[in-house]
Amino acid sequence: MAAPASRNNARRDFYERIGGLSMAPLWEQLHQLVPPQPAPKYQAASWDYDKVRPFLMESGALITAKEAVRRVLILENPAMPGSACITPTLYAGLQLILPGEVAPAHRHTQSALRFIVEGEGAYTAVDGERTIMREGDFVITPTWTWHDHGNDSSKPMVWLDGLDIPLVAMFNAGFAENGETDEQVVTTPEGTSDAKFASGLLPVDWKPARQTSPVFNYPYSRTREALQGLAKAGPPDACHGYKLRYINPASGGAPIATMGTYMQLLPKGFASAPYRSTDGTVFSVVEGTGESKVGDKVMRWKKRDHFVVPSWAKVEHHADTDAVLFSFSDRPVQEKLDLWREDRSGK
Repeated sequence: MAAPASRNNARRDFYERIGGLSMAPLWEQLHQLVPPQPAPKYQAASWDYDKVRPFLMESGALITAKEAVRRVLILENPAMPGSACITPTLYAGLQLILPGEVAPAHRHTQSALRFIVEGEGAYTAVDGERTIMREGDFVITPTWTWHDHGNDSSKPMVWLDGLDIPLVAMFNAGFAENGETDEQVVTTPEGTSDAKFASGLLPVDWKPARQTSPVFNYPYSRTREALQGLAKAGPPDACHGYKLRYINPASGGAPIATMGTYMQLLPKGFASAPYRSTDGTVFSVVEGTGESKVGDKVMRWKKRDHFVVPSWAKVEHHADTDAVLFSFSDRPVQEKLDLWREDRSGK
């Protein structure tokens, strides 16, 4: 039975009076604040690299890497215009460095990942050590580390930038500082981090200074070999195919504290079982062709395309050929807070 008009009027009057004290009744918002299951306000979306690339190259004629500081075209979720976010917790963009250019040195509290989409021979430098980047390599820039990028090759280099910008903004913990010179001084021989930390061994007295990985380049050649080995070891997982997660060799955790990174192989003809999880996930296609069905939306993809799957959205992958997908999400944060959940039931 509907409440009498006098009671409704009394409630409205009450809400107005407590509103003057910056208060509000929980019972009017409870179902929105504590929903029965995730109801993301962003959507599945995809970016065709063949359509994106001409605009990337055009941007190279409009502004230099030095003037832009970072010449990046943001992959913005179409349901969140003006947010500069691909999910509410993650930022993604495609960065272009032309031959002979340098993206000047700076540092910030936001952690970053680079996944190399096109080209070979450019470098990134992190706290005095350079590494050469090739297609499919996964490179990290830990929080508050000096970093610059340069391209000594003869062709453009493009990579996917992934950052925890929205998370850091939520905590109001963002700091940034520009370097005194465009390129930082190289103080460590190239390959030092790999030699010290990437062999399954650690220097005996070494102690980690931060939660992020001491390895900052995970070469695709090594990752692809690991996927092939996994494929020989047994049948694919029904939901993921053959999927591996990148790790911090010092802890076994994620290389970046706020972002988990993964690589998966989908054999030719493989059709995954329906799957969903609470971490919204950004994908970059490394090899092959196929499609992903997210809810009722089907997204075709090929090498160098990108797409995003929202939190708790049911996804099914189908590979036309052998396909390899790189992905990243905020899963490590959710796991630390005991929030992460998955559903493999297909319902």
